[in-house]
Amino acid sequence: MKTLDYRKMLLKIAENWTAKVISVVLAILLFAFHKASSMEERFFSAPLRLEIDGSYTPSSPYDQTIRVGLRGEANSVYPILEDDIIAYIDLKGKTKGTYHAPVQIRKKGTALGVEPLEIKVEPGEISLTIDHKASKTVPLKTNVRGSLRNGYHLADWSLSPEQAVIDGPADVIANISELFTEDVELGDHDSDFSVVVNILNHEPLAILRGGATVEFKGVVQEILSQKTYENIPITLKNLDSTRWTAILNIENGSLSVEGRQRDLDRYMALDAFSVDCAGIQEAGSFSLPVDVNVPVYLSATASAPQMVIVTAQVAAPPATGEAAGEQPSGGDGEAVVR
Repeated sequence: MKTLDYRKMLLKIAENWTAKVISVVLAILLFAFHKASSMEERFFSAPLRLEIDGSYTPSSPYDQTIRVGLRGEANSVYPILEDDIIAYIDLKGKTKGTYHAPVQIRKKGTALGVEPLEIKVEPGEISLTIDHKASKTVPLKTNVRGSLRNGYHLADWSLSPEQAVIDGPADVIANISELFTEDVELGDHDSDFSVVVNILNHEPLAILRGGATVEFKGVVQEILSQKTYENIPITLKNLDSTRWTAILNIENGSLSVEGRQRDLDRYMALDAFSVDCAGIQEAGSFSLPVDVNVPVYLSATASAPQMVIVTAQVAAPPATGEAAGEQPSGGDGEAVVR
């Protein structure tokens, strides 16, 4: 058996060593280039989670979504679900103040065990101020715009609920004393109505509890007009005309009434005033009240006179024709005013 000549072997290996080293380096570079050229990149937006103690909340705006980049082999990168890449900043244990926190990545599900996998995030760091969490109840208000159908007006309105509860950083909540809703357009309503409107919240760090809408309820009534009637005759009622004749010191009056315009237009007021003479049992002058009678759909706001003087005299004996059965003028219990 021949003995190996290690010296000759080493000389053989060392022969043209520069070229051999270059060849090895080139092979490594070619492998790396091939590996790099076969890598795929994928980008998507992901929500940024804030991990913080429950008694604190952000008090400054910050990016709530970030850009995530995945780099790896195509058959490994694209099957990864976006929800399995969790971006977060960790402020647990921190108290009120401003912090610069790195954005961290937590993998789960389809992202676990994928190699090679390079994950990059933009931005890589978040500046954030936190404050004590607070709650507050504030009144809700609204502005009403426009007009109702002609002849109607908004008699009353209400909001349901009348208040809102807001949560947020203590310094921000302290500056909010009320919240407004969107303006309410009255539209062409002629009866009670309701509409749902949004609550306007111009402070993004204040969170409305229980929803951001409110119900507006409007009470609609017809517009009431007034009208005055003049020279309304005053009639005598319940006067025994077989025994008495009567004279009024004031024969006409004036009346002001309120109601819907269409009701006022059809009301004549001819029988609005009367005087009850049932109590007259002897001749003389009597001060009696003037009764005002208007339909139920109208209301009297003013009238004059309120009292009149009725002078009663003994009625003259009936003439021959009347004695034969003719009815005297002013019969049926009413006297004719002279």
